Amino acid sequence: MVELKTDASMDAMYETGQIVGQGLAAVRDAADVGVSLRELDEVAHEVLRGAGATSPFLGYRPSFAPTPFPAVICASVNDAIVHGIPTSYRLRDGDLVSVDYGAELGGWAGDSAISFVVGTPRTADLRLVETAERALAAGIEAAVVGNRIGDIAHAIGGVCRGAGYGIPDGFGGHGIGRRMHEDPAVPNEGRPGRGMRLRHGMVLAIEPMVIGGGGDGYHAAPDGWTLRTDDGSRAAHAEHTVAITEAGPRVLTAWRG
Repeated sequence: MVELKTDASMDAMYETGQIVGQGLAAVRDAADVGVSLRELDEVAHEVLRGAGATSPFLGYRPSFAPTPFPAVICASVNDAIVHGIPTSYRLRDGDLVSVDYGAELGGWAGDSAISFVVGTPRTADLRLVETAERALAAGIEAAVVGNRIGDIAHAIGGVCRGAGYGIPDGFGGHGIGRRMHEDPAVPNEGRPGRGMRLRHGMVLAIEPMVIGGGGDGYHAAPDGWTLRTDDGSRAAHAEHTVAITEAGPRVLTAWRG
């Protein structure tokens, strides 16, 4: 069931989204050669504490997970696509890092992700990140009243496939509101004009994921959470929480500083 949010509820979700945006900016600023993933998790945790917010990630345990998630960010490095657990691993020059982060405040959730390169970037990695961001922008542009979920999926998939990248099947965006994961599912590839019609008050987490090697294959790492590319190529992930409004898409997690 899809809950349509009131304008006041979307305003409240914007406040939560600003915490998410602030936390991701703080993590990106802290990420440097020699910094551990656990240290980045603590940076993100401190932002939540300072805002009086809680984490929808910490302790989260979906049906596939062997254990509750132990952190407030997902930190996925190089060939990790999503769901990476922050460990003692220390960042190295040229690492490609994807960070997924959420917050809950006043009963409303926000969810967003960024990808970036630490230290000296490879041209191929910059292109991969830029494509994920373009795919996200295309998905957001299609998130207008009267369109359908398939229009968002088609826009994202067109950018990713057009760049020659793979898309991990079965993973994509989702509704969000009082809980981090709500209906409807928002695939990263699909046919236009199909699926649920978009209405004012729907709020979606739109999140393209791209695999640099061009294949779609992935597998779970031994920790039961991290998804890695089958071909060992690098991956990138971008995400925003977006409200569907009569005035156009409203990005709730774009931090205004």
